[in-house]
Amino acid sequence: MKSKPRVVKDYVKLDELVKQAIKVNYPEGFEDHLIKFKNKEGNTVSALPFETEDYYYLIRMTVSQAQEIIEDDDDYDEEGFLKDDIKEEYEDNLDEEFE
Repeated sequence: MKSKPRVVKDYVKLDELVKQAIKVNYPEGFEDHLIKFKNKEGNTVSALPFETEDYYYLIRMTVSQAQEIIEDDDDYDEEGFLKDDIKEEYEDNLDEEFE
């Protein structure tokens, strides 16, 4: 079995469709799903793991960045949950893209 290429990226630099897939996958926010790993410089960094059919993403973010992303994103409600209508819209977009 061939392993998927790993992509380490900042959230803001992700393609919009990937962001939508991440939101659908993590509808209750990101902070409880962060993992820690050592980067190539040997520093410990935190990231959100996310897997697609083609890639294994590690999206760099700290807990405070994860909270801020959700707070600043209109797709999430006051409690930090992805709004149902947004979730449905994104699921439809993803279905069309990956059919």
